[in-house]
Amino acid sequence: MNDFLETIVARTRERVKILAPPRPAPSRRPFAFSKALSGGQPPTAVHLIAEIKSASPSAGSIVENPDVEAIARDYARGGASAISIVTEPEFFRGSHDWLSRAAMASGLPVLMKDFVIDQRQLLCGVAAGANAILLLASLLDAKKIAEAIGILEDFGCDALVEVHDERELDRAMEGEARIIGVNNRNLRDFRVDLATAEKLGKRMPADAIKVAESGIKTRQDVDYLRAAGYQAFLVGESLLRQNDRAAAVRALIA
Repeated sequence: MNDFLETIVARTRERVKILAPPRPAPSRRPFAFSKALSGGQPPTAVHLIAEIKSASPSAGSIVENPDVEAIARDYARGGASAISIVTEPEFFRGSHDWLSRAAMASGLPVLMKDFVIDQRQLLCGVAAGANAILLLASLLDAKKIAEAIGILEDFGCDALVEVHDERELDRAMEGEARIIGVNNRNLRDFRVDLATAEKLGKRMPADAIKVAESGIKTRQDVDYLRAAGYQAFLVGESLLRQNDRAAAVRALIA
C-alpha cells in the first residue's frame, strides 16, 4: 500500500473507532443505483454518475462549501443517471449529510464514496440514505468484498467495486461483484490513463455493469470508453469546475 493510502486508511481506522452501528431500514427503492445504470433507451444509452466533492488530494480544493442541493439539481437537469457523493471528511472534506440532501434535491440514486474498511461504515452509509456504496478492491480481499456485498444486498443497496489493476479485478470477480468500476487514476502517483479501463474491461464478466472512473472530460473520452464496453461513467472534477453544470452533463451524454 502506498503512502497516501496508508495515511488515509490509518485516519479512517481512527474515525471508525467511534462509529456506533445504526440499524438502517431497507431501502424504499431497492437497487435503484444498478437499475439506473442498466435501464434506458436505447440500450447503448450513456449513464453518467456525476460527482459532488469539495476537494481531493490530487486536485486540492475544488468547490469550497459546495451547495449540494443546487449542484444535485443541476446534474439531474442535465440528465445524469445517479450522483456520487464523496463522504470522506478529512482529505476530501465530505459529509454523510450530503447523501440525503443530494437525493432529495435531485430524485436520483446516490453512491457513497469513502474508504470502507469496516462493516459499520456500510450500515452508516445505508442509514444516511446511500443507494450504493463504493468498495475498494485495493483495501478488501475477495472474501471481504463478498461479505460487504451480502450485507448491502440485505438492505436493497448496491455495491460498486472499484479496481485499478488485474490483481484487484480478480478480487472483484472472485467476490462476485456485479458492478465493477475501473479507476483510471493511479493512486500511487495520481497519473491518469484511460487505457487502464480499456485493458481491464476486456477481462470483465459480460453481465457486469462496467463503470469507467476518472480522467473523463469530453464526449470523445466517453465514446472511447463506450467502444471498450463501458455503459456508465463517473465524472467529478471536470463537471464541478463548470459554470453551467447541467450543460456540461448534457455535453457528455448527448
